Amino acid sequence: MRSTRLTILFVAGLGLAGCAGINDTQQRTATGALGGAALGGLVGSFSGNAGLGALLGAGAGGLGGYVYDQSQPRRGYRGFGNAQYQPRRRFDRHDRYDRY
Repeated sequence: MRSTRLTILFVAGLGLAGCAGINDTQQRTATGALGGAALGGLVGSFSGNAGLGALLGAGAGGLGGYVYDQSQPRRGYRGFGNAQYQPRRRFDRHDRYDRY
C-alpha cells in the first residue's frame, strides 16, 4: 500500500513538472483536454462507458481550448530580448569613438 502511494505521488509530481515550460497555447489546450476528460468521464459513467466518455471529452476539450486560444488577441512577450520593450539607445557626438 505504501509503495502504491509513493508511485501515485511520483507520477503526479512528474505530471506537474511537465507543465513547467509550456506556452499559453499549450496550457489552454491541456486545460481544455483535462476539463473535457473529467466532464466526459462523468457523463460517460452514467451511460456505462466512462472511458469512452473521457476520451471523447478530452478530444473535444482540447480542441475547444485550442480554438479559444486562437481567438484571443496576441500580446507581446514582456521578457528580455523583445525589441518592442527595449529602451532606445541614445547617441552622442562621442559614440562613434567609443565603439573601438
